[in-house]
Amino acid sequence: MSDRKIKVVVNGKPYEVEVSDPMASSMKVTVSGKAYDVEVETEGVAAVVKSAPAAPRPAPAKVTPAPASAAPPPAARGPDKEIRSPMPGVVLDIAVKAGDKVSVGQQICALDAMKMKNAIRSPIEGVIASVDVSDGQKVSYGQVLIRFE
Repeated sequence: MSDRKIKVVVNGKPYEVEVSDPMASSMKVTVSGKAYDVEVETEGVAAVVKSAPAAPRPAPAKVTPAPASAAPPPAARGPDKEIRSPMPGVVLDIAVKAGDKVSVGQQICALDAMKMKNAIRSPIEGVIASVDVSDGQKVSYGQVLIRFE
């Protein structure tokens, strides 16, 4: 997958950021031409910079938590024994089958959403109980993709 460009505003200053794989727990991020290795934690909202250039880096972005009444995105619900689609799209390929053991961060399947391939990764270590979708199937936001034992 090619890098995805996103715009981030830190302390009122805009930055164009290139992200290698926004669904990965560890990714390469380029900010103003400087590369960083970033590790994203799935518990809460956090990003840890693993390595950075010698030059000063931008201040961390302020994260505004969602209102208490808002449900978290389906893919971020934690180890609740199922993986749900984080967006509407089409299933491109499924990398696991029932009975497979998977580890945290392992790619489970890929979705095509707005002509962009999005890797769906396991949030937990476990054994796949069922795969509830098939290649080429259209899925909606929140639809169950995979269930764990």
